[in-house]
Amino acid sequence: MPVRMTLPPTLEERLAASDRPLVGMWVCSGSALNAEIAAGSGLDIVLIDAEHSPNGPESILAQLQAVAAYPVTPLVRPPFGDTVVIKQYLDLGVQNLLIPMVDSPEQAAELVRAVRYPPAGVRGVGSALARSSRWNRVPGYLAAADATVSLFVQIESEAALGQVVEILAVEGVDGILVGPADLAASLGHLGRQDHPEVVEGVLHAIAAAVAAGKPAGVNAFAPDAADRYLAAGAAFVLVGADVTLLARASEALADRFIGDAGAAGESPSAEPPAVRPEY
Repeated sequence: MPVRMTLPPTLEERLAASDRPLVGMWVCSGSALNAEIAAGSGLDIVLIDAEHSPNGPESILAQLQAVAAYPVTPLVRPPFGDTVVIKQYLDLGVQNLLIPMVDSPEQAAELVRAVRYPPAGVRGVGSALARSSRWNRVPGYLAAADATVSLFVQIESEAALGQVVEILAVEGVDGILVGPADLAASLGHLGRQDHPEVVEGVLHAIAAAVAAGKPAGVNAFAPDAADRYLAAGAAFVLVGADVTLLARASEALADRFIGDAGAAGESPSAEPPAVRPEY
């Protein structure tokens, strides 16, 4: 007899059941080992990125398998909101999708169709061949498949900010994630996530989500920014990434034991470099 399986709760379900905001981090290295280390950290969410990271279907699958043993929710971002790519990700067993650069309710509605089987959508039916149904070991998968997927879209442009209320109103969009880095660039403040206009835009998106009864997440690597957005009603925050943690920690080691002029014989600095919240 085959093992009958149930799928874990979606990010939407975890957020609805939680009595506090959830906290997560990015895994951008493409490493299943790093993903597993992050999954055991005690954080709530591991966001596996394929937009700005060296990730293909095989490495995403390996990371999903690596984190499956831990009480963490994997959220996966494809490089763009393409129907074929989304179909592949869902068949890999991705349950929680984050689609970048969603600028309109029409675009959001097409993404909803991409994650649903006909007649509600256009997702291709290949569950018997796929990890999504655990190769038909999840009873009644096809009938319940839509409920096993949560769809989050990114608000990261001036155009998206102007239509955030309408995007949130699209049935099947389960929540949003605000990207202050791209939003800053779109608003003419490249590299200035702390610019007042950018902060105001993030707060506006959070307020719109709260009013719509849907969760809003925010990238906020700077602790003060994370605190500000949590106080404003953000349902989840992403507060770091494996690659930036490694970069800053290794720089701190070099600074501590070598210093800026260590080769010239000067004493190493005792102060680590300041954290730079680039993302």
